[in-house]
Formats: sequence, structure tokens, C-alpha cells
Amino acid sequence: MLKHISDTEIFKQKALQWASSFDVFCYLDSNNSIDQYSNFDALIAVGVKTEIVTVAGTAFDQLEEFREANPGWVTGFFGYDLKNETEHLTSANTDHLAFPDLYFFVPEHIIIIKGNEAEIIADNPQQVFELIESKTSKIDTTLPTVDVKSGFSRAEYLNAIAGIKEHINRGDIYVTNFCQEFFAENAVIDPLAIFLELNEVSPNPFSVFFKWRGNYILCASPERFMAKRGNRLISQPIKGTAKRGKDEAEDEAIKQELRNHAKEQQENVMVVDLVRNDLTRSAKQGTVKTEELFGIYSFSQVHQMISTVVCEIDDNTSAVQAIKNAFPMGSMTGAPKISAMLLMEQYERSKRGVYSGAVGYFSPDGDFDFNVVIRSLLYNQTNKYLSFHAGSAITFHADAEKEYEECLLKVQAILAVLGQPPIKID
Repeated sequence: MLKHISDTEIFKQKALQWASSFDVFCYLDSNNSIDQYSNFDALIAVGVKTEIVTVAGTAFDQLEEFREANPGWVTGFFGYDLKNETEHLTSANTDHLAFPDLYFFVPEHIIIIKGNEAEIIADNPQQVFELIESKTSKIDTTLPTVDVKSGFSRAEYLNAIAGIKEHINRGDIYVTNFCQEFFAENAVIDPLAIFLELNEVSPNPFSVFFKWRGNYILCASPERFMAKRGNRLISQPIKGTAKRGKDEAEDEAIKQELRNHAKEQQENVMVVDLVRNDLTRSAKQGTVKTEELFGIYSFSQVHQMISTVVCEIDDNTSAVQAIKNAFPMGSMTGAPKISAMLLMEQYERSKRGVYSGAVGYFSPDGDFDFNVVIRSLLYNQTNKYLSFHAGSAITFHADAEKEYEECLLKVQAILAVLGQPPIKID
């Protein structure tokens, strides 16, 4: 059923209030970004007909069977520690969030928003529409007060970078993504209010509000991991970050500096090579190509350097297999990929879990679209544990102080919605 909606943003807020009464739902919002590969402005998947909850081991095989049995709309997430299934790796760091490594569900209700039209796919779409419209458009967005701590002091972070660079100097790795956790214990927040505020402060094209019973993913991601459109796979890794300027002139100067920055280009080329290699495992021979290199894209908080790699998918490769062949995404690992992931388990102090993973959907036409879970707040309501990570690429030429400042820059929006004062970055 198609419904005209006069105010899309108000309808989204009402739909989120309605969805929040369910134990499980997935909300994907492009925030009106212009993207040739996006199929809708927002997708809301609500309620569970059937689901798969599992951990690394045979998770991708189980998902393959689940997808074959459920060829319609399916939404869910991949956790970073599925790396332990795709490669011979382990994860021994602490985890206070308790998300599964893989979770997908077939929704009872689907709402697809395109412009001023909402398509409702449900047993009783008119009733769903009326329930949404009955909700208030006003939500209390009073910011909470939480005590955010870091898993690393500045000195500890700089010391860790020095150790990682020794591995680079020895040739163990060329580049890696080193992540640190920020967390709050005994945190009491309203996840819906926090998400709406985060989406207002940092409206990115792969934003997500995912509720899995008492666990929440509040995501303001700018990055696409991988999409399938017909017979094409598309991956758009991000490597290269710069702050926004105070005015248009400074903003343009910062963009030019980012575009021509040798270290940022080096990082980007390395991850593009890694993604090209990953896609080759799923591609028809000779079809992998870099569609765009060093594209500069501006978001509310930062400028990003984004490249686009595409290929034609091999006829014998399934959608799930294509994802497995490239998981985890190169922008969050490093090169060589296995060595970098192995090394980061030694230097990082907490499990990444859903962070560095992916959230998205499979559609009835066989396509899919998944983001990279970055700029994201993860919350276990039962444990009252709140967590968000930030990482940056470490290369031979990396300046440890600047990498630390880049991490702080990436978490400014999350700190703001948690009522924390901004961290001064020179």
C-alpha cells in the first residue's frame, strides 16, 4: 500500500516511536543523500516473523540457508568477530555488550520511504499507517549525563602507535586500523532520543537505529561496505578524514589539502588495493575496476576521502558468499589483512563486536546494501553499558599525535549527544 506523507521527517519520527514498542526493529536512513546506488530514502523493518541468531563458526553457512528459506526482505547485522570464521583468528578481549556475531530477521512489517511516499508492506498496512499517525511528533530529547571514559590515555595510545610502527618497519604489515573504545558504565539513556539527536547533529547516508531486544545500535555511518545492484557489486571504502572549516573559504582549503595529502592518499590506495583483491574472489574475471579514486565528500562533522570499487559478480557466487569473501571490510582491517587483524587483537583492549561490522538488508530482488558500523554508539540496556569506538589508519608515515586527534574528531558528535563538552582539537 502506498501512502502520501506531507512531512517526511515527522513521519519518520512517528514511525520510530511506533517501532520502538517492538522487541526488534531496524531503521535505515540515507538522510536525503544523493547516491546513485541507493534505492530508497529510508527503510523501517519491524517485528520478527523468523530470525537467525548465531556466533562465529558456521554463521555464514547458516545465513545462506536462512536466506534461501526466506527470499524476501531480511535485515540484520554482521559483527566484526566473524573474522574468526573467515580466517583462523580469535578474540580474547573484553566484551560488555553481548551482541551476537550475526543476527538477521524476517520482518512482520516493512515501510519504504521515497520522497513523500511511504510503501507499507504488512498484513494490515492501513492499520500500521493509522498507528504511526497516532503517535506524537514531539519527543523529549533531554541529553543524559554519563561519565565517558577512554580505554587508552593519550600517553598509552601514543605508546601503542609506536609499537605498531615497529611492526610496520619490520614489514609485518603495511597499514592497519587501530581502534580505541570510549565507554560509560551504569549509563541510563533513552536510545530513541539519543538517535534522533545524533541523526540531527550528524546526518550521514548510512545511519541506523537497530534494536535487538535490550541492545541498541545507534549509528551515524558515512561508509558503505558493499552493495549488490543487479549483477554488480559496489564497495566504497573511506580512508582520509579532515575537520570542517569555520567558513566556506577555510572549508575549501581543507578539502584541497585532504585531496592532495600524500599520507591520506597512501592510506586510500592501500585500502582500494585490498578491496579490489577482496572483490576479485567474487567477480567475473577482468571486471574489477576502480570507478572513483580519492573522491572528497563533505558531511556535517568532517570531510572524507572515499573511493568506489565495482565488479560484476560471478554467476556461481551467492550474495551471502560475496559478503563473506570481503568480510571484514578492508577499511577497518589493514594490509596484509590477516596479519593486521591478528596484530590489532594484541594492541586493542576491547572486542569490537558490532563496531567494524555491518548493518543492512537483503531485498526480494536479490540485491543487498550494508554499511560499515563506525561513528556508532552501542548500548546494552540490561547491563547499562554504553560503548563507542574510534579508529584511524596507521602507516609508516603516521603521526601518532595527529592520529589521536583524528579519533577525537570522529567521536565529537557522539560526545555532544551524550551531553559531554567538545574536546578541543588544534
